[in-house]
Amino acid sequence: MKAICFYFQIHQPFRLKRYRFFDIGNDHYYYDDFANDDIVTRIAHRSYIPAAQTLLNMIEKYPHFHCALSVTGTALEQFEQYVPEFIDLLKKLAATGRVEFLAETYAHSLSSLTDPDEFANQVRVHDEKLHDLFGVKPKVLRNTELIYCDEMAPQILAMGFKGVITEGAKHILGWKSPNYVYSAATAPNLKILLKNSKLSDDIAFRFSNPEWDAYPLTADKYIDWIASTPQEEQIINLFMNLETFGELQPRETGIFQFLEALPHFAQERGIDFWTPSEAISKLKPVGELSVMHPISWADEARDTSAWLGNKLQNEAFNKLYSVAERVRLCDDRRLKQDWYYLQASDHLYYMSTKNMGDGAVHSHFSPYETPFQAFTNYMNVLSDFIVRVEEQYPLSIENEELNSLLTTIRNQAREIETLNKEVASMRQNLEHYNEEHLLRQKEAEAKAEKAEKPKKTTKKTSKKAAKAE
Repeated sequence: MKAICFYFQIHQPFRLKRYRFFDIGNDHYYYDDFANDDIVTRIAHRSYIPAAQTLLNMIEKYPHFHCALSVTGTALEQFEQYVPEFIDLLKKLAATGRVEFLAETYAHSLSSLTDPDEFANQVRVHDEKLHDLFGVKPKVLRNTELIYCDEMAPQILAMGFKGVITEGAKHILGWKSPNYVYSAATAPNLKILLKNSKLSDDIAFRFSNPEWDAYPLTADKYIDWIASTPQEEQIINLFMNLETFGELQPRETGIFQFLEALPHFAQERGIDFWTPSEAISKLKPVGELSVMHPISWADEARDTSAWLGNKLQNEAFNKLYSVAERVRLCDDRRLKQDWYYLQASDHLYYMSTKNMGDGAVHSHFSPYETPFQAFTNYMNVLSDFIVRVEEQYPLSIENEELNSLLTTIRNQAREIETLNKEVASMRQNLEHYNEEHLLRQKEAEAKAEKAEKPKKTTKKTSKKAAKAE
């Protein structure tokens, strides 16, 4: 049976306010609350809420419909603050048991490209957030912007994930098709699901384009395209932002009616809907897939140049992660919160200087007039942030000294963990001893009671014998 694997991404960064050079050291609050409230609320009411309600309608109407969502921690925080009714809808989707929530970095960061410890920590914190809100535990990882390479696979597997989803980039696949499950070349037990770019982008970018030769796109036509793929190609991965519905493709285009009609025509053609976990559990990998350099789902190149393609971006990226170890050492809640918010890949995306092909896409999402303005504003904020970090762990501390401090802290953590295990073991032994002692006491009392009964009987028998005489 052929199946569709739908996955929808939801992310919103905390946007920075205009932060001048003279604010450094004087103003430690970096965010444009008005813009964040306005943008998140507008997109939620135009896109997220009606899209979530459409998914609920589809689940109620079609028992075979399943899908997946991936929501960043920064987005969830803003929904809790500005649009709590959307959180309620997400909880309803989770309660159906037919919507899978995927793991990812809490801050939508690029930590996987430079700092494995930060990457693992953010995924763990994101998992905890999902469990607290929706009572779910993710089994499949969706890294920021679908970034993936061979080097990451062993860590992803070691973190407990059974699968990872990424881009079906042409330069990686060659003659191969994205419509299969693959295994990671460096971690064969980790399964890979690849985005079908053509079919995904037909909805996300071309749906309402009257110049497109397939316009207008209807649900039955789209399902016919999927049904006409080779029979042995069993999984069609359609990955896109949830903003596609209502924001990128306005309601007036009929995008919501298109989405809601897909299960009907799929059912007619014998096509099922699976979550990523269902896909990797039902299908065996057809072979290994090697990805030597990081790929993503952005731009034509499908690489990381959208965020790290020029000197501005690399300067900001390296400066940010130069204080990673120091931030992880501190206990300042506000500092750690800023650390997460400043890692959002969006800040680097706004600095892109690509002027050909995809340039318009980059400028469309940026709140800045130029990439240089984005760089200047971010670096001013980052400078103040680093001053605050230095107050707790001075940058004058040499790397060797810092590493020695980290080693000491880690050793102490291991000792504490060992002691906690010993205490737990002693408590368990004590409980076991108390249970055995209580059991023995009861057995002794039972024996004493049995021993006492014959004596009473003997006395009564003696009395009866005496009377008979």
